[in-house]
Amino acid sequence: MRNYFITIAGNVGVGKSTLTQRLCEKLGWEPFFEAVTENPYLADFYQDMSRWSFHSQIFFLARRLQQHHQLLQRHSSVLQDRSVYEDAEIFARNLYEQGHMSQRDWQNYLELYRTLSQMLQPPHLVVYLRASVPTLRRRIQQRGRSYEQSIADAYLAQLNRLYEEWVSGFTLCPVLTVDTDNLDYVQHEQDLELIWEHIQNQLHGKEFLTLGGEL
Repeated sequence: MRNYFITIAGNVGVGKSTLTQRLCEKLGWEPFFEAVTENPYLADFYQDMSRWSFHSQIFFLARRLQQHHQLLQRHSSVLQDRSVYEDAEIFARNLYEQGHMSQRDWQNYLELYRTLSQMLQPPHLVVYLRASVPTLRRRIQQRGRSYEQSIADAYLAQLNRLYEEWVSGFTLCPVLTVDTDNLDYVQHEQDLELIWEHIQNQLHGKEFLTLGGEL
């Protein structure tokens, strides 16, 4: 069987780690999770974004590049929780647009990202998890990370906008968009099965679609 490299993308609190874990348990694939708890700048970043944004994003970029390279060396199918593309195109760009990263830091970061990302083979598929701000807020509260509780709704909304723009112009590999407001793949096995069915169809070139709301 062919080995696949799939990335789960989406906003803070949307359910990337949960879907990664559940699909890997179901399929016997290998999960690779986001190094959130390893970031020594993250708690400081949420308290003072302007001071710590560059440091935090450089950490994430370095770890994500290392992880992406490791994934390409695996001899089994893998699921990745968040991609290197999101670090730059969503989170670092948002910090720059909101004035939390200087022009000088943004240009240096972007040049480094573009140079290194050109050397990477893209995943076979990006699964983009979409959710409204109220849904994101509820899930953030439920998982209880103290440093995330102060994240403003406006910040989440801005990230949602950037995600939509990024997905609409992303051409390195196919993208499956999943509206998660009305899906619960933790409590309902049929929701997990539905997502996996559409992932398989996408991998085999059968469809390019948005899964969720209208289904």
